[in-house]
Amino acid sequence: MVTDTEKQKNSVVGEEEVTERCPVEEVALVVPETDDVTMPVMTFRAWFLGLTSCTILIFLNTFFTYRTQPLTISAILMQIAVLPIGKFMAKTLPTRDCTLFGKSFSLNPGPFNIKEHVIITIFANSGVSYGGGDAYSIGAITVMKAYYKQSLSFVCAIFIVLTTQLIGYGWAGILRRYLVDPVQMWWPANVAQVSLFRALHEKEHKSEGMTRMKFFLVVFTASFIYYIFPGYLFTILTFFSWVCWVWPKSITAQQIGSGYKGLGVGSLTLDWAGISAYHGSPLVAPFSSILNVAVGFVMFIYIIVPICYWKYDTFDARKFPIFSNKLFTTRGTEYDTTKILTKDFALDISAYDSYGKLYLSPLFALSIGSGFARFTATLTHVALFNGWDIVQQSRSAMKNAKLDIHGKLMKKYKSVPEWWFLILLVGSMVFSLMMSFVWKDQVQLSWWGMLLAFLLAFVVTLPIGVIQATTNQQPGYDIIAQFMFGYIVPGKPIANLLFKIYGRISTVHALSFLSDLKLGHYMKIPPRCMYTAQLVGTLVAGVVNLAVAWWMLENIENICDIEGLDPNSPWTCPKYRVTFDASVIWGLVGPRRLFGPGGLYRNLVWLFLIGAVLPVPVWILSRMYPDKKWIPLINIPVISYGFAGMPPATPTNIASWILTGTIFNYFVFRSHKRWWQKYNYVLSAALDAGTAFMGVLLFFALQSNHVDVKWWGSDVDHCPLAKCPTAPGIVVKGCPVF
Repeated sequence: MVTDTEKQKNSVVGEEEVTERCPVEEVALVVPETDDVTMPVMTFRAWFLGLTSCTILIFLNTFFTYRTQPLTISAILMQIAVLPIGKFMAKTLPTRDCTLFGKSFSLNPGPFNIKEHVIITIFANSGVSYGGGDAYSIGAITVMKAYYKQSLSFVCAIFIVLTTQLIGYGWAGILRRYLVDPVQMWWPANVAQVSLFRALHEKEHKSEGMTRMKFFLVVFTASFIYYIFPGYLFTILTFFSWVCWVWPKSITAQQIGSGYKGLGVGSLTLDWAGISAYHGSPLVAPFSSILNVAVGFVMFIYIIVPICYWKYDTFDARKFPIFSNKLFTTRGTEYDTTKILTKDFALDISAYDSYGKLYLSPLFALSIGSGFARFTATLTHVALFNGWDIVQQSRSAMKNAKLDIHGKLMKKYKSVPEWWFLILLVGSMVFSLMMSFVWKDQVQLSWWGMLLAFLLAFVVTLPIGVIQATTNQQPGYDIIAQFMFGYIVPGKPIANLLFKIYGRISTVHALSFLSDLKLGHYMKIPPRCMYTAQLVGTLVAGVVNLAVAWWMLENIENICDIEGLDPNSPWTCPKYRVTFDASVIWGLVGPRRLFGPGGLYRNLVWLFLIGAVLPVPVWILSRMYPDKKWIPLINIPVISYGFAGMPPATPTNIASWILTGTIFNYFVFRSHKRWWQKYNYVLSAALDAGTAFMGVLLFFALQSNHVDVKWWGSDVDHCPLAKCPTAPGIVVKGCPVF
């Protein structure tokens, strides 16, 4: 909260200062234009709560990412939870000075302040700022150990985790002059963060209703108690597929109605982990985005997939389940990749020719095609709707344009020398290249492949950063990176995975760090404090991330092996199963065999062109009818997110996300705006927290000791026929033969 004294010291007055205001209206309205340079930042409280928050979040996110219903917990949880703890420490810690490494500091330098709060959140973001709640490299390590059964050393694994993250941090430091300092690079998502910080530090009066903190505790308690039902006692609440009860002997009805292995029509989830598993919390998504996602979801799940499956039998679709994240043979059985693998984890071409071609479930194949379209649609959409602005902003950045009030206030603090970042960048690259020689059999990626990955990241990070910093969209090129390297080096699945990590995921890390740097810029956090918090948080998060994942992979029997697990086991790893499938599709078998001339899925490549063209008519209509403000809200890339991530996401996950988001961000927002403004983000954080802590408690208290509940309500999905094919002559265990 900005105090009266602070306002008097730093208030922006006069005509000259008014012209310094940030030209971006959203920033000018929300971000404070004052600063108190005397406010302590890197206090004992900040270090203790920051490192604790980082450790707890990365532990929870790593733990839940292996479950059938993954749960990604955002840093908003700790942003809210540490506030009362920080205030409690400010009241109870002794004020006397302590000495450490020859430096004197106070355990309690005064009231818990907003800058401490921000730096704690920066620490916490180190545990969740990689898009999936944990380091992407954990996916590669899980695939190597759990699916390929590779004897990967822990030292090699820690090198993979830390180098990918620190390379991203190095890129961030080099690019901050272009993506953080310029006023036009405003990173829209940070405005909501700033708004929440200010709301949490403004005094609340009892006459205004329940305080945010009390509301958080009430919902947290309710969520904690409730999750014992979908998480343990009554797991059918995760996929409530009533259609299968009405037609228990109909394959088609169960394919349509199954929430777990079908299209999920009429199905819903009453499990918060299921609602927020793949698209994050629906409570923080703008309704315009939810509506676009809903349009894409309905088109894909209720129109395109049924037509391709039942009417045209596209890609021999009826030989396979309508929805599955598995890979198949032409006989409809699961594809056994061990039959086409050599001892050094490469493709045995003669064995592949003998065993047969690789097939995908129809929804999986179409979802990959949608990724082709989404990539080019994003580029076209941003070029048409934001292209000129981006060019102007890039020129402004390159010319080191005039600073706004926030830039001028930050000039009071010592900047971070660029060589600090260069050391991290070059050092990480050297260690990465060293892996190509020391552990060449384990990583498969040669030194020149590693250099090609670095070059790809260097080329794309700045333009994609400009797009995200101005439009809040990050064009993904995961498929493109794997597609490209799969053509260059076919038959090497591990190399393909690691090329994706170093060539694409280092960009994701870099953009996450840059976003946090802009948050620190807005909240006037000294740059050297930001550097320290981000670097230490990254190192701690990386080590904890790998330690937790390694322990789970070593100690949970048959983890990720659906055939070897108990049918009700939660450790099915749907996220990492898709990572494994991608390594097989793009790395082991290779895009040439599947998508090249003569490949079964060659026609999906046309979606690159279709995606590039689709935004054009929307842009033309927006120019022809500028008074129709709803036309620019038609966002083709966001519409395509309606079927992104399936699998591992199920249609029920996405449908429940859309329904929940619509209720809160349309109906509640319109009818009870003050309630929404005060409690909506707090509700999201409390649901995350209650669900997460009960999930961990259930595992360590009951599930790890194999104390299971067996009854009708503990079955995940009462739709056994949804997995069945419908083509004549295909024999699958538990399914009728047509």
